[in-house]
Amino acid sequence: MINKAKKLQSEIVAWRRDIHMHPELGFEEKRTSALIAETMQKLGYRVRTGVGKTGVVAELGEGKPIVAIRADMDALPIQEANQVPYKSIYDGVMHACGHDTHVAMAMGTAKLLAAEEFSGTVRFLFQPSEETDDGEFSGAPRMIEDGAMEGVDYVLAQHVDASTRTGEIEVATEFASAGVDTMYASIIGKGGHASAPHKVIDPIFISGHVILALHGIVSRQLKPSDPGVISIGSIHGGVADNVIPEEVKMLATIRYFTPEVQEKIHAEIKKALEISRTLGGDYKLRIHVGFPPMHNHPDVVALVKKVAGELLGEDKIIKPELDMGAEDFAFFLQKAPGAMFMLGCRIEGDERRHHDPRFDVDEDCFTYGVAIIAETALRLLR
Repeated sequence: MINKAKKLQSEIVAWRRDIHMHPELGFEEKRTSALIAETMQKLGYRVRTGVGKTGVVAELGEGKPIVAIRADMDALPIQEANQVPYKSIYDGVMHACGHDTHVAMAMGTAKLLAAEEFSGTVRFLFQPSEETDDGEFSGAPRMIEDGAMEGVDYVLAQHVDASTRTGEIEVATEFASAGVDTMYASIIGKGGHASAPHKVIDPIFISGHVILALHGIVSRQLKPSDPGVISIGSIHGGVADNVIPEEVKMLATIRYFTPEVQEKIHAEIKKALEISRTLGGDYKLRIHVGFPPMHNHPDVVALVKKVAGELLGEDKIIKPELDMGAEDFAFFLQKAPGAMFMLGCRIEGDERRHHDPRFDVDEDCFTYGVAIIAETALRLLR
């Protein structure tokens, strides 16, 4: 399988670089979807477009079992800093997380599987908008709404990891990523001239106390054995040095692994914001429930490890550290057993961080990603 995947390397690289040069944000992936649909049709797949707004579903084979393979397509609102021939041609949009590689490897896997014999059906899910939502849902639940997971028995995915060596993978046995919610809060006061703070209700002053209370939730309200994160990423209030504003707006991310911790954090956030009223002000709070925690199924993880061990060597399977990142592949795993593994793609001597203007990958990783996904899918089908 490694040898078969190697023969597709140049084609996968060409697809990846084309997609990298033409990045598209969530639910705007029209060019990418058209490229995918055309390629998959040429390979003999039955193709459905417009799934979950801009997603593509492509199938080959008949009947059960149905094994789905997911690849996300969207880019990020980042200005690329790399000086490479395949640099993004669009200002302020870049594939800075590797979704271009996921699509290219999925198409490579599709070409490889089209030459194999198997019973059942392989279904590719080219998903829009993993990074963002449309105000309510990201791409995975939108595709599920449109029937992308109907009848699926197993679902697989991979994600490139720029911190792991090429030729290695990481796969978590249970928690593969955290759940994520977003806090939207406003601290409301009474504005006025900064020279007379006693005549106003200062929302900036109140915010300082609220921030301390929010940052104390994890360390003082959760059990030390219960992982959780509250990180405030945005605070906006006021426009001048001599004017105390009416309002301070605050955004924060919430991360958790269990419903109990999620519920506890939500309740404690409300308590923290109640400080606003104690100090004479008021608040508004909205918590947007985002991606659930991602649970890899132990049986599918065992198969992925077995396949990777045979193809790469047992020593190339790295135990991941517990991480509070989030992934909307979790929605697919709520519908069918499956797993996502992390594919090493580190550029040695110049490690690139995800969501960074200089993000890039070692393209030699494509052979390993395609081989592992294809072989795992075949064993599930057979």
